[in-house]
Amino acid sequence: MPPSGPEKQYLDKLAAGRFEIQRCAACAKHVFYPRVICPHCGSDQLAWVAPSGRGTVYSTTIVRRRPADGGDYNVCLVDLEEGVRLLSRVAGIAPEQVRIGMAVRARVAHNLVEFTPA
Repeated sequence: MPPSGPEKQYLDKLAAGRFEIQRCAACAKHVFYPRVICPHCGSDQLAWVAPSGRGTVYSTTIVRRRPADGGDYNVCLVDLEEGVRLLSRVAGIAPEQVRIGMAVRARVAHNLVEFTPA
């Protein structure tokens, strides 16, 4: 089933090169992954906002692949300054160089949010 509602809005923004998350007008907390109802207070007053893009690697692992299949890559959890956590990757460095606690910045590439070292 194709995405709809807030998920579709989020993906459409990424396709346009914009990374946005939701912020609840009722409790002022940020929300990610996109939702209809705030998981913190139950309000439906969620608006789209551009996050700072600054984050910290919370956890990381390396997915091992044969070089013919594209080689190894990292998968990580990143905590944004706004208080939400995303599953993503750190681009531009070897997977072995990604460290827990590393400062990173978000960018949109290939309709996905990825991070680069800050």
